[in-house]
Amino acid sequence: MALFRTRAVVVSRRALGEQDRLVEFYSRDHGKVRGVAKSARRPRSRFVAALEPLTLGELVFFDTGRSELVRVDHFDIVRPFVAVREDLGRLGRGAWMCEMLSRLSADRDPHPALFGLLVRSLRGLEGETAPERVALCFAARALDLLGHRPRLDRCLECGRPFPFPGATLDTEAGGLVCGACGAGEQALPISGTAVTTLLRLRGMRWEDGLTFGVRREIERELSDTLDGVLARLVGASSRSLRFLGQTGRGLAGVAEPPPGPGRA
Repeated sequence: MALFRTRAVVVSRRALGEQDRLVEFYSRDHGKVRGVAKSARRPRSRFVAALEPLTLGELVFFDTGRSELVRVDHFDIVRPFVAVREDLGRLGRGAWMCEMLSRLSADRDPHPALFGLLVRSLRGLEGETAPERVALCFAARALDLLGHRPRLDRCLECGRPFPFPGATLDTEAGGLVCGACGAGEQALPISGTAVTTLLRLRGMRWEDGLTFGVRREIERELSDTLDGVLARLVGASSRSLRFLGQTGRGLAGVAEPPPGPGRA
């Protein structure tokens, strides 16, 4: 039985049996890790409130190598991000970030840069920046790090340099397609200004991206487009964004993935 220690963020948790918890972490050294925290639901458990979602801490776990689930030994809080959990809009966006990483990454696939982006984004949600802007900067960088960086300089079908009329962002093709070539089933319409803004955000430092001046309607369009791209990659709309929409805190027009075979 091997013992491991790594810094990690609590992505989600749920009850397991009468006393235990099944917890999912996104860790710096091991990527997505799922494990059982024994007796975590007892009033005097050593875990107490350490396993709250979005909490950053030091995770220690045992791995027998015989199961996908590890045994969580302890989790020491480094930063609880209480301010994020106490604000519904910030909590929803933090949950969306964790959901995207969870659903788009494989178990035990370490990606330190993605872990760093998640922690940086949670810190951004604690600050004064609007949660929608933090989520926009997260989405733009997460797509790149996950290997889904869309090409924005020319039409992927005919090679026509951008800008061109009728542009769509085609997630299946992996970038922009012009109006003359036609949009595929996985394409999302996007304005020239939104494309230019995304290109600029890509090249900026994180701190500059949080304060970069963008017209509200363009920020909304770009946020909705990237939300839609990630939803199509996952194959389902985000549970976190649906929750925000139901509470009036989400972005209008969040794109749903198109029906696929066997879906209606």
